[in-house]
Amino acid sequence: MQYDLIVVGSGPGGYVAAIRASQLGLKTAVVEKESLGGICLNWGCIPTKALLKSAQVFEYLKHAGDYGITVNEFNADFNKVIGRSRDVADGMSKGIQFLLKKNKIDVINGYGKIKQGKKVEVTAADGSATTYEAQHIILATGARSRVLPGLEQDGKKVIGYREAMTLTTLPTSMVIVGSGAIGCEFAYFYHSMGTKVTIVEFMANIVPVEDEDVSKQLARSFKKSGISIMTESSVESVDTSGAGCKVKVKTKKGEEIIECDIVLSAVGITPNIENIGLEDVGVITDKGKVLVNDYYQTNIPGVYAIGDIVKGPALAHVASAEGILCVEKIAGLPVHPINYGNIPGCTYCSPEIASVGMTEKAAKEAGIEIKVGKFPFSASGKAKAAGASDGFVKVIFDAKYGEWLGAHMIGMNVTELIAEVVVARNLETTGHEIIKSIHPHPTMSEAIMEAAADAYGEVIHM
Repeated sequence: MQYDLIVVGSGPGGYVAAIRASQLGLKTAVVEKESLGGICLNWGCIPTKALLKSAQVFEYLKHAGDYGITVNEFNADFNKVIGRSRDVADGMSKGIQFLLKKNKIDVINGYGKIKQGKKVEVTAADGSATTYEAQHIILATGARSRVLPGLEQDGKKVIGYREAMTLTTLPTSMVIVGSGAIGCEFAYFYHSMGTKVTIVEFMANIVPVEDEDVSKQLARSFKKSGISIMTESSVESVDTSGAGCKVKVKTKKGEEIIECDIVLSAVGITPNIENIGLEDVGVITDKGKVLVNDYYQTNIPGVYAIGDIVKGPALAHVASAEGILCVEKIAGLPVHPINYGNIPGCTYCSPEIASVGMTEKAAKEAGIEIKVGKFPFSASGKAKAAGASDGFVKVIFDAKYGEWLGAHMIGMNVTELIAEVVVARNLETTGHEIIKSIHPHPTMSEAIMEAAADAYGEVIHM
């Protein structure tokens, strides 16, 4: 069978690229070996947010008295919490199935592998193989949990994010290795459910890619809630021979043994570039990533790559944007490369984290004279009324031109606030323009305006 475009992988990069291609009149097919929607919809972004919402509701019940409400009896049914998460994921996957059908996109079930001559060989579950042809092939095969030496996953005692979403019983104790978004989100979830959680982080701060002020605030919030944090530490080995796990941790003070039921490895991801035919057709890779140009064309004409398998942030919204841009370029539309300096990042633990652009440290290291403003949610009427005064909004501007260099937030619903900064930076909005843009009261978003005002010595409510 012949197509204009075949997309290998149906995650947030693949299915979005396929739909946009169909909108532009290309006869399109998607190859998927598991469930439509990829890791994001089935084992990542969406089901984890369902788990986190259950944890948040449970936390509200624990603190109902703070809001003048008495709740006499309540408990968390762990299996039902997990079940709800899976139901949400299944529903979203079915939604993708509907969208692909609506856009007249063929779904080919099986394992896809590119071949010479712009062909894709798809091996079905029964072992039968069928070859398809296309003028253009987009590889969107995503990534999987990274495995470190000494931290090999057995899927039972030493687990990755997939197993963490489907445990049948709530662990009494858990060691989480790595404090990026995955590690911190699961730390909040399991701690809220009642698990004793210890985070082990190799770097000096948790969520190490964030602005240092944000990292320190999250550490304070986590420690206050009862989560143990070990920074500048590394897991040397895990002994699973007994009933539980004995985790050997190397710290600045020496080695320490931590006993727990489960070890969750959250040390990053590994791109899925093996056994998809790259070597067969001569696609060039470097350091585990497929090399592409600004429009995601590989060195082989007609073969493209997007998402976690190419250089850039391994984020669902980035993969989607890359897929759309790649397809629009194929269709001959006038497009411009993505500005990777204006990609928002979000972590959905509680308090939430959201950021975009340069950190204060990065701006100073670049030799830029800056103005920094900060507004704490303890001074926000909406945050105080909601009982969520932990956190702040921090903004960074170029002192000479007023360019908005970055914004870093931690607090309730900040993942919903960051889009204002992304759009404003895209429009080259200055600090003074933000200050003079009237924000509604009382809202969490006022903190952005107040932080900008603080940078210029005009803050009112602090």
